[in-house]
Parts: sequence; C-alpha cells; structure tokens
Amino acid sequence: MVIDFDAELWVWDARRTETWTFVRLPEDASEDIREVAGGSGRGFGSVRVRVVLGGSVWTTSVFPESGSGCYVLPVKRAVRTAEGLEPGDVASVSVELIDL
Repeated sequence: MVIDFDAELWVWDARRTETWTFVRLPEDASEDIREVAGGSGRGFGSVRVRVVLGGSVWTTSVFPESGSGCYVLPVKRAVRTAEGLEPGDVASVSVELIDL
C-alpha cells in the first residue's frame, strides 16, 4: 500500500530539551493503515514504512496519534535540512507500508 499526500510539518515538544517534527497522515489513509496492519503493529502501535519526501528516501515507522486518530510520521532533521523544510512548511510525502 502506497499513500501519497501533502501535509504541514509540525513540532511536538517531547521534553524541554527535545523536540520532534512530524507530518500527520490523512484520516482516511490512517483508517486504511489500521485495516491493513490489523494486529501486526509493533511497539506503540507503530507500522514500518518506506518514505519518499523530495529526493530523500528512508525507512522508519508511523505511529498512531491518540488525539486525532491519525498516524504521524517523524521527519528527522537531516531530511528537513536536505529538503530545505521548516516546521509550518507543507511537504509532499509518499509512504509505503512494509514488513506486513
């Protein structure tokens, strides 16, 4: 399953000294992931994915967000730097589910 979407980068302040930057997957795509992944989720309900964002390609996991019911994708600093992205920017993202 491949999901293509545009989403705004946003910051979650995990702790005072750490911040994490994410994009939120669309609600309908998140429902599809839950159906396909079934009970095969890993720690914290994560699902392994291959991501394409601009010229950057990497493997990571998406995680269910408790408040919205959507999955969220962490976007590490190296990718943001390589792609010239900052929180608040909108990115075109492709996510492919793997290891199911």
